[in-house]
Amino acid sequence: MSQHLFILTGASRGMGLAMASKLLKPGNTLLCISRKTSDVLVQEARQAGATLLQWTQDLAHSAVASARLNQWLRERSSAGFASAVLINNAGMIPDIGPLSEADAGDVRQALHVGIEAPMQLTAAFLGATEGWSARRKVLNISSGLGRRAMASQAVYCAAKAAMDHFTRCVALEEALKPRGAAICSLAPGVIDTDMQTQLRRAPSSAFPDQQAFIDLKNKGLLSSPEEAAARVLAYLARPDFGSQPVADVRE
Repeated sequence: MSQHLFILTGASRGMGLAMASKLLKPGNTLLCISRKTSDVLVQEARQAGATLLQWTQDLAHSAVASARLNQWLRERSSAGFASAVLINNAGMIPDIGPLSEADAGDVRQALHVGIEAPMQLTAAFLGATEGWSARRKVLNISSGLGRRAMASQAVYCAAKAAMDHFTRCVALEEALKPRGAAICSLAPGVIDTDMQTQLRRAPSSAFPDQQAFIDLKNKGLLSSPEEAAARVLAYLARPDFGSQPVADVRE
């Protein structure tokens, strides 16, 4: 049986939890990096015969997380893995409102989690596995808001736009290597998660687009975390994954 390694951030809830559940298959090793562990995943891993590791880690401290991942990967050999995948899924929206009213600490934390951690973890993953014979992929979970400006969302939009562009840069770098990794920054569509609830509950006086998000919910236009996870993982499995460094599952 082929062995496959998956490293997933933000696996304790929402689409991250749904992806983790779908990745728990025989032959898979899944390393989840989240602020909380999941007892549900432990049970599912046992039933599926998959290997599950869960690290409790606040990705606002990305240097700690990336150093730990780098060391863990270097202690392993690619000989047992046919593929190795990093999925940067974790993200956060700070308090919603104009940037002029933003709390400096909230901005700092959102950028640590939203862009610094994916860059640090990608660097650790690519550096530690560069000599591996396994096929390597990096999937960055982006957002349509990284490609479309929205009032009162400056920090989140900026983090996702930066994710898209650093992905483009790394794709160029990896293309120059004999066994470079495939990388893609993928927008997963609109999903019924805690983030959507946060957007719908934001004060309309501070968030001009609040009604649009309420309408998405009322009209049944939001994907469930399970539906979104299935589409994202299907995209990850495509033979042409990485041919477009920035993509959208809806295209």
